[in-house]
Amino acid sequence: MTSENDRLNSLLRALINERPEYSDIKIPASIADKRNLLRALMNVRMPAPIDQSTLKLQDDELATQRDEKGIVLLSDIPCSPVDSRLRLWQGDITRLAVDAIVNAANSQMLGCFVPLHKCIDNAIHSAAGIELRLECKEIMRQQGHDEPTGKAKITRGYNLPAKWVIHTVGPIVYGDRPSSDDCRLLADCYRSCLELAEAHHLSSIAFCCISTGEFHFPQQQAAQIAFDTVCDYFRSKTDSAIKAVVFNVFKDSDLAIYQKLLGYD
Repeated sequence: MTSENDRLNSLLRALINERPEYSDIKIPASIADKRNLLRALMNVRMPAPIDQSTLKLQDDELATQRDEKGIVLLSDIPCSPVDSRLRLWQGDITRLAVDAIVNAANSQMLGCFVPLHKCIDNAIHSAAGIELRLECKEIMRQQGHDEPTGKAKITRGYNLPAKWVIHTVGPIVYGDRPSSDDCRLLADCYRSCLELAEAHHLSSIAFCCISTGEFHFPQQQAAQIAFDTVCDYFRSKTDSAIKAVVFNVFKDSDLAIYQKLLGYD
């Protein structure tokens, strides 16, 4: 049986050997440092074909990391007192075993290329694996233009516990406060994701806090729009296939906001 150390060494060598300019990169000694280098190389790798043996090594490694982080089931997350279909969970969205998680993507839809960046786009692509960027590239090739703000696309989840990833491009806020168009487009993001999940007969979806990070949408206002849009969707579609919506937060400040909205406090 191949050890993780040997697997990482083989995987790193394969990725380093793809680019002549990487020839001076040294494989570090510790597992943690090897994993960081792997993530960085995956982050900057262009969506080019890759051999199946390298993908197998990657998938085995990401499965190990997934199991170490631990998978969070929908049954582990308590229902909201406001509506039993709504739930709130704080933590890493890549741990959630739901039908679909939502990725706050950019308009190129290829993931974050900044090595080890802290954004959710980077986290999701890093946990899903190289295959996700390849599928996104094919979607964008067929589309022939950047993804419009407020729309959504769906891909497989690959090495994530979630079966699917729904990618949406949120509005970027310039200045002190979002415009009315920004608010409308953010609501469109949530609605587009719900409609796409519905079209694929998915029963559960987990939303990140779209546009509140790098795109500077105020947290309180964004959360209210998210909550209102989901509630309006359920009111307008009483026979929805979607039975659970998880609002996934990372920051304590977002947790406090959603606790009030969802009646947990």
